[in-house]
Amino acid sequence: MPAENMWADFFNVGLILSELHIDSKINDLVEIGCGYGTFTIPAAKQIKGKLYAFDIEKEMLEIVTQKLAFEHIDNVILEHRDILTQTTGLADNSIDYVMLFNILHHDSPGDFFNEAYKILKPKGKVGILHWRSDIPTPRGPDLSIRPKPDQILQRIDKQKFSVYKEPKMFEPYHFGLILSKL
Repeated sequence: MPAENMWADFFNVGLILSELHIDSKINDLVEIGCGYGTFTIPAAKQIKGKLYAFDIEKEMLEIVTQKLAFEHIDNVILEHRDILTQTTGLADNSIDYVMLFNILHHDSPGDFFNEAYKILKPKGKVGILHWRSDIPTPRGPDLSIRPKPDQILQRIDKQKFSVYKEPKMFEPYHFGLILSKL
């Protein structure tokens, strides 16, 4: 991760949350890979229920813990966990929304979709945000492993998910889309 002040400059968080429908209609939300809490903190303020934030780096969770205390936010449950080897541990059909932000460049992105499908309620949503692969960016994974919007759409299991919101560019560095569990 780059320095936090640099990282925050890469996103228009309010616009992204609005466009990806992260709002007061959501009860419980899962964020896989919370990092500095760039989206965790504002999303927690928007939703009605709990936000379950997972990260594999303890240092990131410590930073987010401090921010939550400073902001007096008490609806976030942080967990140090690799969900690809341990899953989220959440009940099936229990979550309204899963955030997969800047994570689908992983070797097995389908595993993230499988876990999202398992824990999402019927009609639950998956918000996807990722670095663009068509332009150089100041951070992010190597361009060669970044998924393109059409690749993500090809990878989803059409028996499990439908496209709720088509891919949209979030200038200058990202794109996003929303899937819905069938």
